[in-house]
Amino acid sequence: MKIPKLYATTILYLVIIALLYAGLETHPMLTQSSIDASARQKEAREDKNPYDIFIDLTESMLYLFENGQMIKKYPIAQGKPSTPSPVGIWHIINKARNWGTGFGTRWMGLDVPWGTYGIHGTNRPDSIGRMASKGCIRMRNRDVEELYSIVPYMTRVVIYGGPYGSMGSLFRVLEPGDRSAQVAEVQKRLQRLGYYQGSIDGIYGEGMKAALLRFKRDNKLQVNHYVDWETYKALGIFPFE
Repeated sequence: MKIPKLYATTILYLVIIALLYAGLETHPMLTQSSIDASARQKEAREDKNPYDIFIDLTESMLYLFENGQMIKKYPIAQGKPSTPSPVGIWHIINKARNWGTGFGTRWMGLDVPWGTYGIHGTNRPDSIGRMASKGCIRMRNRDVEELYSIVPYMTRVVIYGGPYGSMGSLFRVLEPGDRSAQVAEVQKRLQRLGYYQGSIDGIYGEGMKAALLRFKRDNKLQVNHYVDWETYKALGIFPFE
């Protein structure tokens, strides 16, 4: 029996939420050191907020949930392969009616640590439905205005990029300077293994570079600054996770 699309999307959303919150290790941006008063305040505000946003990058679609029920859906444009949208669980931390040229009529900023990302309108409605942005989520102006009027600050935004969790739908070769959820996942694994002592910020900087070199030497991998398929395997990051 074929499951209706509405129910399938709701089930997918609930499963992702359950998996991401089943343990802190499943969320690339949550480590023991980040569980502080600010996080507890965030959780308290979530409890009073009936809305959640679920963005499925595999469909280029944004779904709005109220008390666990899907009430709206909107087509979106997402990041290009070279500038992917940030996979993970985020929150709306700022809102603006006019944020700058090219960002349409509304802006809702997200708390992504490795860059400035948000949900916003566009002066290029022809880009909706495609991989066209530098990582932000674009919406038609009329749609983003409606969403903006509904959701409050600290609304949870779940961005789903594919079957590989924080890795999204593909495994990219990483290099110094990269900023992404994939970088955050590698930082998390290196930290768990005792190589990386920095923050899980999704930015491939000097601290991660030094940690990766030590890890590669210890595991007899080719010593370079790239996180390639062999490095992913050695770190225990596999597509079937």
